[in-house]
Amino acid sequence: METILEDQRRLHEERERLIDLQTKELLRKKPTTKEQINSDHLVKLLWDKYIESTSNLINLYEDNDGLRKKEIQLLSGPNEYSEFNSRLKSIITYHKKSNLSESTNISVPMSIEYDNLIKSIQSNDDDAGALVNFTDEEGFGKYLDLNELYQKYINLKGVDKINYIAYLSTYDHLFKMPRERKNQDYSRYLQALFNYLFDYLQRVKPLLDVSNEVEQAKVEFQTRWSEGTFPGWPKETTGALTKTGAYLDLSSYSSWEELASLGLDRLKSALMALGLKCGGSLQERAIRLFQTKGKRLQDLDPSLFAKSQNSKSKELNDKHKDIAELEAKVYRMAEILGPQRNATIENVQRKQALTPGEREQEEEAEIVAEESEEEEEDDGIIYNPKNLPLGWDGKPIPYWLYKLHGLNLYYNCEICGNHKYRGPKAFQRHFSEWRHAHGMRCLGIPNTAHFANITLIEDAVQLWEKLRVTRETDRFIPDNQEEYEDSHGNVLNKKTYDDLKRQGLL
Repeated sequence: METILEDQRRLHEERERLIDLQTKELLRKKPTTKEQINSDHLVKLLWDKYIESTSNLINLYEDNDGLRKKEIQLLSGPNEYSEFNSRLKSIITYHKKSNLSESTNISVPMSIEYDNLIKSIQSNDDDAGALVNFTDEEGFGKYLDLNELYQKYINLKGVDKINYIAYLSTYDHLFKMPRERKNQDYSRYLQALFNYLFDYLQRVKPLLDVSNEVEQAKVEFQTRWSEGTFPGWPKETTGALTKTGAYLDLSSYSSWEELASLGLDRLKSALMALGLKCGGSLQERAIRLFQTKGKRLQDLDPSLFAKSQNSKSKELNDKHKDIAELEAKVYRMAEILGPQRNATIENVQRKQALTPGEREQEEEAEIVAEESEEEEEDDGIIYNPKNLPLGWDGKPIPYWLYKLHGLNLYYNCEICGNHKYRGPKAFQRHFSEWRHAHGMRCLGIPNTAHFANITLIEDAVQLWEKLRVTRETDRFIPDNQEEYEDSHGNVLNKKTYDDLKRQGLL
């Protein structure tokens, strides 16, 4: 029922509404990484719709089939009223024949249509309807999941067996791999690594033109490859091994038997210098070399020459170039994903340091945090009747987590000026902090491990006096503790030895 002019009007309205929705979505506050990624994918979806509408609108304006011009002539010609009446009559007839109770026959305004689209996307809590999916290890775009690629890497021949954390730090150090080990298995591993990084980058940063980044990496690679400055692939001198060896003057030899006396190695070197075949027995080499005496290379039998390696070397060079180009793409992907890699290393190290019980508690805390992220934000005063501490999102932490960390307990330290510490973790940590160290310095007492868990000034002073007395008693006294031995083997202290010595009794 719609005309070409109505289609143009609708596409213009659609473009304006898409721009408005993109602007609102970009200005909306996204406190979490999950919301930021979902918002970016929504903007990407709206942008693709905008490009599609613009393309359709351009096609209508170009009017390659001439229908738009014909329609304008009908509406602007001498029979415009009759044209209007005929179109009105066709609309009335259509609605009389159609069942208006069906929702498909009722035209929904575009503003309501797009509002419902945004609400359905933002209110969709299940992962099945999400705009993008991540594995559990990826943490919805926070971390990389390279476990499968790590297994492929350590199964390559000749590579060092490193742990997962070391692999995360060095998976883009491809220039350290020896050139002779970059075989077909290495190429397959490299292709799998690039495919994962490319797909992950499209999911994490949908507004980034990843294909353009890859093309830029290819252009830079072509320049550096031609210059021979690409890391891990130094430029080789072509034909360096095609004609090696030392030439041999044959004027002093009258038969091949004399040449045979030179040995296999010397004959091979002379044949390689001329570009001839250097295999065979001693007699065959001597005869082949003696045939060149007094002749130019152009006059020799072509069957004597070694086969050209140009085609093989060109094919090998093309394979090496393809592998190096993949490495260049991986370098660019790894450079863009630097923050995610650093976060992944920290996350893996932290998880390895946790006990099974702590790991379960952390998983429960992450589930609670995800549930709290999905709740609607309240711009008013935060409801916090139990005076719970605020978390990273500005909301009170769960009460079970509050009890688990003992944040309902307060510890007083007289040495710190009666400062109160909330929870046992903060209390234990404060003994090595500046406030407690300053209080101990004011008392003239060193802040050593002897005074751990001491919070009262009186207890600290008494312990310090006891330690001083103990130090005095344990102090080394030469007159009483230094031992001497007389000529009979008797062990005496220094004072007794000196007294007997002065009396001449020793």
